[in-house]
Amino acid sequence: MLNIWLRRVARPALVSALLLSSSLAVASGLQVSPTSLSLQARESASGLTLSNSGNDMIRAQVRVYQWLQDEKGDQITPSRGLLASPPMIELKPGEKQLIRIIRAKAPPQGSGAVEDAYRVLVNELPIKPANQTTGLQFALSYSLPVFVQPVGVAKTSPQLQWSTHLQPDSKEIKLRVSNTGNGHAQLAGLSFVNTAGDNTNINPGLLGYVLPGATMNWTLKISPSALTTGGKFKVMLNGTQTTPNVTMDTATR
Repeated sequence: MLNIWLRRVARPALVSALLLSSSLAVASGLQVSPTSLSLQARESASGLTLSNSGNDMIRAQVRVYQWLQDEKGDQITPSRGLLASPPMIELKPGEKQLIRIIRAKAPPQGSGAVEDAYRVLVNELPIKPANQTTGLQFALSYSLPVFVQPVGVAKTSPQLQWSTHLQPDSKEIKLRVSNTGNGHAQLAGLSFVNTAGDNTNINPGLLGYVLPGATMNWTLKISPSALTTGGKFKVMLNGTQTTPNVTMDTATR
């Protein structure tokens, strides 16, 4: 399961694209590995490898943002808590470059400390290939999660509370997940199995994350009637399938 946000669009928003003209789309060869990082409290740095699997020169910029969640969802703000070195690169076809992600402040510590969360944005800077006179060129952006573990904690873990709520129009169901633990929760592969054993896939891919101390809401693409006979949700939680205990509104039963 990918931990990244990766898109191709025509305007910036964790992603960028450059419109040159219409008639031809040119694919990018920018690749990033791994797709997430976790730094232990004793570690001062980790690394990402950027590679160019395409046929043209690639330029890319690497920036780090603090990652928080509030009632509006995911929020990122510029941060000096982690540094990327080097922050700008050029890659010829077939080349690779190690980007060091360096911890620039002390890890979380103290009673009740939870992991810090960051997003590393790798933005390709569009270059018009020398042999291209017309066409549409896409520039990719990757947004990768980085988690810094608190001092004195061998392993962080989420503690989740789940509930569903029928929307006022009675046509949609909202899933609410709160995390009171000291580690993040990555949720994917959400489905619902009714009492007859029938499985309904709700979100086969990445649903999202719930950071420590945060509450996230998702509107489910499932009819409320699918829940009226009862059943259970199934989800991949940090890569392990689990059956969460979900409190349901009486109206959805």
